Amino acid sequence: MRDKQSAIDWKVKNSTRIILVISVFLMTPASKKFNTKKERKHMDTQITWDNMPKRDGDRPSTTDTNPHQQLNQQPEDPSFVEDLKTWAFTLSDIVVKPSAISVPGSVALWMEQEHACKACDAFMIGTEFAHFHPHPDLSMHLGLPTKDAETIIEKGWGEWHPLIKRGYLPPTMIMLYAPRNQEELEVAKHIVERSYQFAKGITE
Repeated sequence: MRDKQSAIDWKVKNSTRIILVISVFLMTPASKKFNTKKERKHMDTQITWDNMPKRDGDRPSTTDTNPHQQLNQQPEDPSFVEDLKTWAFTLSDIVVKPSAISVPGSVALWMEQEHACKACDAFMIGTEFAHFHPHPDLSMHLGLPTKDAETIIEKGWGEWHPLIKRGYLPPTMIMLYAPRNQEELEVAKHIVERSYQFAKGITE
């Protein structure tokens, strides 16, 4: 009788283990699938000026003189900055060459003369409308319509160039902080594209 009861107890315990294993097996993929779907939905959200997200955390430290540089909060993975450069360098009607106004090693986006807006404050010098700062800075400067620049600054993505206060640059030039992750990379692309449109006279 005791052996029979022990056999029953063993079957119950074994059945319970099997049920638990199956439950974990079924639930884990579902959880991963849900998280992946949630992440994709977040990343696929179309960024516009109306739904521009706020940048996470405090602003990085920067210099308040020329050269205007980002001093901390650089991305741990610099490939986000490289991806931004690679993307920006494919924009049509531009020339990629050294900056004529920034520190040595800076690479700039110059609008081809025939495509540059004729009466705007999109350029820092000549038709240079944006430039990337070298390591370890990794931020960039670019021109934006004043109202758009104000939005970017309010959302924490950048700040005014200090030379604006001294009258050397128009109130359209900002520093864009270096992107630290994929989401910030997508926001940075959106901002650079706006600067590009400004330089072509598409956005005023």
